[in-house]
Amino acid sequence: MRALVELAGVLGHAAPGGVATNELPVADFSDTPMWLTVIKAVIVVLYLLIQVVIVIWFERRVIARMQHRRGPNRFGPLGILQTLGDGWKLLMKEVFVPDRADKFTFLLAPIITASAAFITFAVIPMSNDVWMFGHRTPLQLTDTSVSVILALAAAGIGAYGIVLAGWSSGSTYPLLGGLRGSAQVISYEIAMGLSLVSVFMYARSMSTSTIVAAQTSLWFIVPAVFSFVVYVITMFGETNRVPFDLSEGEGELVAGYQSEYSGMRWGMFFLGEYINMFTVSGLATTMFLGGWQAPPGIAWIGGGMFNGGWWGLLWFTIKMWLFIWLFIWVRGTLPRTRYDQFMSFGWKFLIPATLAWVIAVAFIRGAQLGYLGENTILALGFVFGVVAIATLGAAFVWENKREQRRRRPGTPAEIDPFAGGYPVPPLPGQRLREPTPVAPTGGSIAAAGTSTDHDQEVERG
Repeated sequence: MRALVELAGVLGHAAPGGVATNELPVADFSDTPMWLTVIKAVIVVLYLLIQVVIVIWFERRVIARMQHRRGPNRFGPLGILQTLGDGWKLLMKEVFVPDRADKFTFLLAPIITASAAFITFAVIPMSNDVWMFGHRTPLQLTDTSVSVILALAAAGIGAYGIVLAGWSSGSTYPLLGGLRGSAQVISYEIAMGLSLVSVFMYARSMSTSTIVAAQTSLWFIVPAVFSFVVYVITMFGETNRVPFDLSEGEGELVAGYQSEYSGMRWGMFFLGEYINMFTVSGLATTMFLGGWQAPPGIAWIGGGMFNGGWWGLLWFTIKMWLFIWLFIWVRGTLPRTRYDQFMSFGWKFLIPATLAWVIAVAFIRGAQLGYLGENTILALGFVFGVVAIATLGAAFVWENKREQRRRRPGTPAEIDPFAGGYPVPPLPGQRLREPTPVAPTGGSIAAAGTSTDHDQEVERG
């Protein structure tokens, strides 16, 4: 991973002969005093909180419509104030700490989860330069040469809140949920980071403002479509959303790492989850959909009068809400996956496939920028040869596994439901065999399923 990031940096900052090639504009904060930065930070926090209030109401209404229900419709116009009522209820509910919990860590975990969710938006540009209080400043808190890496690091901090909440609760289900949650976040962060390396190579920078500027003529969703698909999949694993909400599956772990929390402490985990949805959606908008730039066609009207400024905030919000709609749509349609399938998919398919894609993009970009010289055709042929061999190998392994499944012995036509001592339901297509009676020993009675009502009365007596 480090080598690929370094390769992206090399492609971004120096051409053969040591001539700098990265001439794209970067955010200029020279006319931004400290007090204005604080005001912008408050605006970003309020912007996200308002979005969360709206999306909770929107999600409940949309899923209710999918399930032929009404959803919130009493408190406020169309029930839009229901979220505020639920928040007030959480504030007024009793909070407690379990006897066996580590109190300090138990209280710290939700704070980590909620606060880490806001950090990423510090480096996401919501528009270019705007006028605020007599100063011309980018609608962005800050930018660095490695802003995307900073965003991924901030997202990784959220895993600490999950694992600490599970461990500090002093209970079995929260511990298992914390381990599951941290494992899936860490696992899918690898694929997420690899999917963004190809964007670094196309933009020749890791600065978010530079990446947006590099998409003026073509959004990166077109040349890096595979990276986009991988990123969208990892968004669900990173945010613990359906179908990957495996750290809090009520059928297995009650509420997972949140089981022992109540009131606003639980609400902070809830807030962190929804803020993370906007975080990964904002990053996807920045990396693949041109960020704050207007859609093609609108961007050309009036010489770009609708492209940038406060209009940029509108386009950025619309694009971000496209991903929010995807989150809600998936939650209303797909069931939860099995944990082993989820982890196997991430480690055995997503990471190897994304790594192969990044290597292919490295060779392609090297050929486009002239780094390979006379060996361009040979290098590209090598890349496509490796891809072809990998595809044939994957097809061979898949066919071999399918043949092994075909050769497995079939399911028995009938089963004894009490053969193992515990009642076992039949599989689809199976018949139940009459249970084998067990000879009475001492004061015991016949096997379960063969005793009469009189025998049961005797046993109770």
